[in-house]
Amino acid sequence: MRAFTAQPVKAGDLEQILAAANAAPSAGNLQAYEIFLVTQEKQRVLLARAALDQFFIAQAPVVLVFCANQARSAPKYRERGKRLYAIQDATIACTFAMLAATALGFGTVWVGAFDDAAVERVLGRDDLLPVAILPIGYPGEKPEPTPRRPLADLVHG
Repeated sequence: MRAFTAQPVKAGDLEQILAAANAAPSAGNLQAYEIFLVTQEKQRVLLARAALDQFFIAQAPVVLVFCANQARSAPKYRERGKRLYAIQDATIACTFAMLAATALGFGTVWVGAFDDAAVERVLGRDDLLPVAILPIGYPGEKPEPTPRRPLADLVHG
């Protein structure tokens, strides 16, 4: 979804989306990620600029930014925790949020193309690794489903 209406996301719906992210499995149950809730228009515009001028991000009334907290995973899992598990934790949490938002009738899109340092500046944190930006809002369009690979092409036995 790359078009959103201006209709706000109700607090109860947002709470359900965030609760779903919080319920996501994580390595060692450490939840080595942080979620930034961005609702102010100025901050959303800055995120859109940081995401290589993808201005549909600023259109969404809610934007979640998922960051890996590598320092949270490192004590238990050392380098593999920093390099992999914290990133996996953030991506799984983002996926759970995306699925919850979709189930509630919202549009979302996973945004992974951005300048890490620019996103860090918007968030005011340089100790975390930005992993995904998730704009959430009511759909402003009804795109056709994208084609998928046949299962026979991607499942190997």
